[in-house]
Amino acid sequence: MTEAQELGRFAEDRAAEYIVSLGWKILARNVRNDYGELDIIAADGHELVITEVRARTVGKIQSPADSIGSRKLRTLTRSGLEFVNDIEWDGFWRIDVIGITFHDKNNINNWELEHIKDITAGMNIPT
Repeated sequence: MTEAQELGRFAEDRAAEYIVSLGWKILARNVRNDYGELDIIAADGHELVITEVRARTVGKIQSPADSIGSRKLRTLTRSGLEFVNDIEWDGFWRIDVIGITFHDKNNINNWELEHIKDITAGMNIPT
């Protein structure tokens, strides 16, 4: 496993722990479909939450959350829509981002978490 893959796995595990600490129930992880991969799918009460996990080290130009451009938003929206259609979900659903920033790539225990809820709220994302 490469260093980037290790950081990504560590970030996803920390994000999953955080989601559980919120009282949400994790339904699935790393779900692949025709449009891409969904990192974590959870239930926040009666709302389905598709969570994109982004990991960055300090010194990168963009924060983890800012690294999601229009192309990634479109991919997440398409993947999410396919997922909710596949499971015949008829309730509300949203896409959240959890960004993990590592302050020292040589010490993965030195990190912070940023959670942005409903990143597509009010946006017109073409599918």
